[in-house]
Order: sequence, then structure tokens, then C-alpha cells
Amino acid sequence: MEIERVIGHVEGAATGDVFHRRMDVLRAKLHRANQKGISWLADKDGSEVGDAIVLHGGYEDDEDHWTWVRYTGASPDKDKDAATGKLLRSQSWLYQDNAALKRSYERKYPIRVIRGFEGDPRYSLPDDYRYDGLYEITEIRTAISKSPAPDGSDIKICQFDLKRLPDPLQEPTSAERHIVEMLEELDEQQEEKFPEVRTSKVQRLVRDAAAARRIKKLYAGECQLCGLRMEGPDGRPYSEGAHIKPIGAPHYGPDVEPNILCLCPNCHVRLDIGAVVVADDWSIIVRAGMFGADVLPKLTMKGWHKVHPDYVRYHREQWE
Repeated sequence: MEIERVIGHVEGAATGDVFHRRMDVLRAKLHRANQKGISWLADKDGSEVGDAIVLHGGYEDDEDHWTWVRYTGASPDKDKDAATGKLLRSQSWLYQDNAALKRSYERKYPIRVIRGFEGDPRYSLPDDYRYDGLYEITEIRTAISKSPAPDGSDIKICQFDLKRLPDPLQEPTSAERHIVEMLEELDEQQEEKFPEVRTSKVQRLVRDAAAARRIKKLYAGECQLCGLRMEGPDGRPYSEGAHIKPIGAPHYGPDVEPNILCLCPNCHVRLDIGAVVVADDWSIIVRAGMFGADVLPKLTMKGWHKVHPDYVRYHREQWE
């Protein structure tokens, strides 16, 4: 399937977009292949350069820390164990995919990162792919794999370190820009009525809140801590997407579904001030006196939403 290839931002694809299968990722022009991890295209001089990677549990030497990634290069199928996917022999920088990604490092080209459902469960969705924006390759090296070759010798791998670009450099699509313009106009018209809707927050509302919107939609506004479901006069539910590990300094939690809860405004505040914490068995622990709705015995989780224990543990340790 031949599609137009570009470096960096793809028109029509927004950071946080979710795709059910790899073919959907391909159709969105985010990646050139339906199976391979590394995507590449022909640069202006005809040489091949990498434009995207998929994090999908490919190799044991991969590391995902959201803001930075350690990524293992590619190998031809004959160099991998068909049953386990482990490498049988060393990788080569001359292999097409590795050479293309190395060339992007040399030319300082950004790389699109897509996370698959077999990636790190702290950041990945359980049965979908998500486009997580642009990263830059900060370093490359030849490293030794954790597992040796069948004969016991070392396996050398092509290793790439990538760092996520700051939010202002995650260029919005034309559709996002249109929404931004509408929200800015609304902000001007209704500033007195809705003072909390500020133009300075528009970019984040449009782009970075995608994960929170999916969580709130899944729970139809029902609070995961107390079970309360608030509705406005129009019958629509109101809830807030709360990050368990805060996304701001000094915590730098990721803006991903396993780190987000659907909460009523009261419980959002309760979580943020440490009045409630969540135990490893998902029971809700009340640490301070509260008024209003009682909390549930355990945290509610529905459908595909899987809160990762690392985040509730981090939150609990901050307050205990």
C-alpha cells in the first residue's frame, strides 16, 4: 500500500489519536509498514531516512520511560527465533531499517512514536495503538543484548535513545488549529461567564486531553472513587480527568490512560491533596475527614481501562 510519506507531523493525525490495528496506523500515514517497527522514506537526496517507530514489545533490551525511550534496531526475520522473537545473531548498521534511523539521527529529523498494546503497560492501551507525538534521537550506540546467541556468544544490537519533544513543538493539525480558533473565539465571547476557560490553555485542551476524554467517556461521568454521577441541566454528565501521578514538575507523570481516573470535582480535590489514596489491592484509604459522598470500598475499573499500580503506589508514597 503506497502512501505519501513525510518527516515529522502528519496532517490529519493528532497526538493522542488511537487506532485499533496496525493497518489503521498505516492508513493514517503515520507508518509505512503493517508489521515492522521502523518506518522510513526517501529523503530529498534519495537516501532513506527513518520517520517513525512502533513500541510494541519487540525486544527485551527496549526501555520505555514515556519522556525518553531506549529502542533496539531491526533485524531480518532469518536472524530471529520464530517462536520467541529473540535474536540469533548480531544486528548490523547496514541493515536498511537501522541505516535509515541512524541517518535521521545524523540529520536531526524528528521521529513519530506509536505505542502498541504489547508495549509497556504503564503507557500502552490494552488492545489498541496510540500515536504519542514526535521524539528526537539523542544518541545511538552498539550495545550488547541481555541474552546471548544460541552458541553463548554476545549479540551486538543497534541501540537508539529518543527524547520526547516539548509540547510546544508537537505541531497541531489543521483540524486542531480550527478548534483552537473556535475555542479562542468562545473564550472572548464568554470570558466573564466562564473565566476558567483561558486561551493559554487551549492547546493543552485540544491535544493533551485526548486520553482523559476517553476515560470520561468510558465511565459516562461516573466517579471511580465515590460512584457519583453529576449531570447538568441538559442531562450531560460532568466529570474530570485526574492524573494519579501528577504531570507537572517535579513528578512528570505521563498523560496516558493507565495514569488517569474519571472523578467528580470533590474526589479530584481529595486525590490531589492526599485525603484519599489507593492501596495495591485497589481498596480506597481515607486519610482525612471528608464531607459529601462516601467513597467506595474499592476503586472502580471498567472495560479496557487498566490503572497501573505504579501510579497509585507513587501517589500513596507521596502522602504516606
